[in-house]
Amino acid sequence: MSVMFNSDPFITAQVIDLVLRERESSLSQREWKHRLAGYGYAIKDTESGQVVETLPHHAEICVLPTAVAVA
Repeated sequence: MSVMFNSDPFITAQVIDLVLRERESSLSQREWKHRLAGYGYAIKDTESGQVVETLPHHAEICVLPTAVAVA
């Protein structure tokens, strides 16, 4: 079970910024996930959408906005 870790909106905004910046730089979804892993983050697919989580503890940071989430 993972723990939701989005108590600080400033940190959450910075993480979303990083995720968006890396998505723009990546040529594929696989590369995007690999680049995020280098920063210590992962994207997890859930019923409520894609969730950004920390590695290796899998603590959930935030849910990606639907405009950003990639199928």
